[in-house]
Amino acid sequence: MAKYILHPSNTRGFADHGWLKSYHTFSFAGYFNPERINFGALRVLNDDFVAAGNGFGAHPHENMEIVSIPLEGKLAHKDSTGSEGVIQKGEIQFMSAGTGVTHSEMNASKTEDVKFLQIWIIPNKINITPRYGQMEYVVNHNELKTLIQPTTAEGTLRLQQNAWFKMGKFHENQSIEVAVEDPANNGIYLFLLNGSIEVDGHSLETRDAIGISETQKIQIKTNTTSEFLIIEVPMNYN
Repeated sequence: MAKYILHPSNTRGFADHGWLKSYHTFSFAGYFNPERINFGALRVLNDDFVAAGNGFGAHPHENMEIVSIPLEGKLAHKDSTGSEGVIQKGEIQFMSAGTGVTHSEMNASKTEDVKFLQIWIIPNKINITPRYGQMEYVVNHNELKTLIQPTTAEGTLRLQQNAWFKMGKFHENQSIEVAVEDPANNGIYLFLLNGSIEVDGHSLETRDAIGISETQKIQIKTNTTSEFLIIEVPMNYN
């Protein structure tokens, strides 16, 4: 029988540093909740606002898969592998920190704020050579678009984990069945970017989330035009 965990938007941790406002779905930095450490291999999902001309200066990471998805504005990335770039809504980037990498993430604009999701996935292999990648994507209406998958394929990125990222955008009154790619091992975490939906009968509003495990598929019904991110990850990752 499927297991469900609901994370309403107003139960997330919150940090306000002036130039940075961050909502933490899982324990992060100064926010600690022993019941909100992770969902399987999904360790961090931060919903970040960075004021114009500000950002995260150079800092280190190791043995973590880090994904950034801009929602508004532009985000500039630079790291110690020599990779750098600017991404905006409709683009996604990842960094496999592996043996260790130093990187910065800055608002690329001096006049406009940037909003983005930063997501950390625990890798299935440690101490790999660091990797970086980014790509553009388009999600049409009434489409569920795969952005990340475990194998190299055109139009997708690949993490060091048996994980899938999918972005969906659907009009109201749509019914969508989503199959779990690896139902024997994986669960699905759905984060509602905007709109109103039902997932297997559970109601979600903007920025609510739900984790589902021990199932082969989920059913989504849209009450309004809605956009959501699905992250599928192994539930046992050690």
